[in-house]
This record gives sequence, C-alpha cells and structure tokens, in this order.
Amino acid sequence: MDTKTQLQQEIRTLSEEKNAIILAHNYQPSEIQEIADYIGDSFGLCQKAQQIETDIIIFCGVRFMAETASILNPDKQVLIPDPSARCPMAAQLPASLIREAKVKHPSVPVVLYVNTTAEAKAEADVICTSSNLCKILEGLDTNPVLFGPDGNMAEYAKNICGYDVIPIPDHGFCHVHVTFSFDPQILKLQQEHPGAKLLVHPECDWSIQSRADLIGSTGQMLEYARNSPAQTFIIATEVDLVTRLRKEMPNKTFLPALQYAVCKSMKKITLEKVKASLLKNQYPITVAAPIAKRARKAIQRMLDITT
Repeated sequence: MDTKTQLQQEIRTLSEEKNAIILAHNYQPSEIQEIADYIGDSFGLCQKAQQIETDIIIFCGVRFMAETASILNPDKQVLIPDPSARCPMAAQLPASLIREAKVKHPSVPVVLYVNTTAEAKAEADVICTSSNLCKILEGLDTNPVLFGPDGNMAEYAKNICGYDVIPIPDHGFCHVHVTFSFDPQILKLQQEHPGAKLLVHPECDWSIQSRADLIGSTGQMLEYARNSPAQTFIIATEVDLVTRLRKEMPNKTFLPALQYAVCKSMKKITLEKVKASLLKNQYPITVAAPIAKRARKAIQRMLDITT
C-alpha cells in the first residue's frame, strides 16, 4: 500500500472514531477530494454546514470558509488543518473600509461576497456567493448597493444582473482569476476544439466573461457539464475543478483554460495536516460571539433568499 492510500485510510478511520465530517472546496487537490465527505463550492458548503450533525467539522479550504462553518454551527468544533490557508482577496476588505463606505453612502445596503473575513461579514446586510449574486440583488431590489471585494464580480452584477454597485475596495480581485482574460491561449483552445463550451467564473475579467457559454460558480459549472450534450469544455477557474470534473465525468473532455491557475492557499491543506488535525484537534476556528451574531444574520439572510 502506498503512503497516500495508507494516509487516506487512517484519516477515514480517525474521522469515524471522532464523529467528524470532512468538507472540501472544489479547489482542493485530488488526494483531499478523495477523503472528503462533501465537496462543493462556497454556497454548497454553506448549505452543508447547516445540515451537519457530527461533533467535529474538518474544513479543507481557506480560513473564511471555516469561519462561515463555525458561525453557522456555534455548537460544533470547526478545525482547519492549516491556519495559514487564507484567501488574499478577503484581506483586501477590512471591516474598517466597509464602515467608511457606509458613512459615505448612508442607507445603501451592503452586499458582501462570501470571500470575506467574519469581521467584514458582521458589517454586511447580506452575503452572496458566485452562484447566487443575481438572486441576492433581486431579493434586495434596491439600486445601488455597496459590494465587495471582487471588482470583476461587480462588473458581473452590472452586466448580467442589471444592478448598479459601488465597489469596496475600488480594485478588489482574486489573484488566480485575475490572470484570466480572452487571450490567444483560450482562442487557440477553441480553434483546436470546435464546439467546446467555455465555462467562466465571475471573478474573471469581463473580456472572457462576455464570451462564455456559462458564467458561474464551480458548482454551476459542474451541473452545466453534467447536463450538457457537449463533450468538451474549457474551464476558466482554478485547475483542481478540472480534477473533479474529469473524475466524475470521465466520458467527457475538460481542458483548463490556464494550466498555471493555482490557488496556493488552497494547496496548503495536505493529507498529513488533515490527519494531524484529527489526532490533535488542531487548529480550532473561533469567532468572537458579538461578531458571529452579526455575521450569522447576514449569512442567514442569504440562505433565506436563496433556499
């Protein structure tokens, strides 16, 4: 038995013994996806977090995701295998910047992307994900809204959802998705694979969003590929979504739009760290009660609007 397989078996045994569930984001590498009880996008993970009955949640993703799980499950122990796994975009929007924007734009509702810290979420009226932004804006039915931190999603809100947004900060971005634009590499892939469908995450530049067959979250890409009669798909998001797509639909062809679109923060989670987290109950995610209470209200409003 190779080391990877042995580690995976040990993790599954420990998880059962400790009454734990392992949640993993679609950007986790193959060996982590293989041990997860549930794999999903940010919205799917939010929904799953509310349904959990185990004592422990092992969150294989970045810190803001584990914080969200903790906020929704205050009576559960939420562990992240590597506390340094943080989303750089979430760091672009401190709570202080939101408070400043609220002073400048009184009575304008604050819609925050789930890719934000708990402190930022506590300043929001409602949270959104890449799968439900239009539905959230329709539920608010007000123009404009304060929105952050991703500037390309602000463009999506304007061009696809038909709503005006005041971005906070001015130029927030995902360091992985900002590398995508409609460049010669993608055009070459389309020429080499006529009929291929282009699936694009809304954190990408509008130049590629505007040419997409689908603009959507990783979960929406998965469903589109499952239900589409097309056989070939060009995927403009982090490369390990392609890992999942290829595994679940081996009869179809999935091509990464960029081979180097890798989120290094997501890759900090390893099998060794998951095992250590289970063995030693490390590293617990805690959110201060006053912040958690306010953030939970904004998250719950999102869930109420969309479910």
